[in-house]
Amino acid sequence: MSNDSIQTATEIKLKMNKVDLHYGAFKALSNVSMDIQRNSITAFIGPSGCGKSSLLRIFNRMNDLIPIARVDGEVFLDDLSIYDKSTDVTYLRTKIGMVFQKPNVFPTSIYDNLVIGPKKHGIKHKIDLDDIVERCLDQVALWGETKDILQKPAQSLTPGDQQRLCIARALAIEPDVILMDESCSALDPVSTAKVEELMMELQEKYTIIIVTHNMEQALRVSDYCAFMMINPERAGELVEYSLTVDMFSNPTDQRTEDYITGRFG
Repeated sequence: MSNDSIQTATEIKLKMNKVDLHYGAFKALSNVSMDIQRNSITAFIGPSGCGKSSLLRIFNRMNDLIPIARVDGEVFLDDLSIYDKSTDVTYLRTKIGMVFQKPNVFPTSIYDNLVIGPKKHGIKHKIDLDDIVERCLDQVALWGETKDILQKPAQSLTPGDQQRLCIARALAIEPDVILMDESCSALDPVSTAKVEELMMELQEKYTIIIVTHNMEQALRVSDYCAFMMINPERAGELVEYSLTVDMFSNPTDQRTEDYITGRFG
């Protein structure tokens, strides 16, 4: 794997060095090293079961919720060692938000979906919460259509608008990084286009990492692309990581070319 084009990019926001992930005796990820650039969109691509989502969840320690999971190696957010014993995981998850595959709005109002995070982090005054709601809905281009229905159930929104609400909810705690695990796979093409446009707008302020099976989406929205496969030991490995335009026009590994041209996967 060549990292030449990565090293010439701007500032590193996240860094992985020789990371392995185990679920009990099973090794799910093997020897993953990569640098994620600040204010970029990075896409993880590869066949089902190669560990893309598991890799994504390493960044905000979501795998901690699985008792048999163990992460070896080094992971950094800026200068913060993510897996150091002294790291405050609650703080970490305020800096690295996550949006899941299917819209997972809470069974409450649109307003309450957005303020639950800020309230947990000590923001109590209604005027401050109101400002957060307006700011976040405006960021995801939902303020105009929801400002008069904030007390309606979030589940009354269309699936596409629910997903944008989930993104707004992630933004409400002012993260640095947004993780998106196949966040458009359950959406229709129109809603997908809106979320993709939103990603590209948000990268001016945030670092975004997505998992996608959609090659066209990876090519449309991402600056960098990481291709993963299952190695002979049945663990996920990083095959190639480069600028997206380089990977799709001139991949350095034959397995990458076979995947992105549809020969397998």
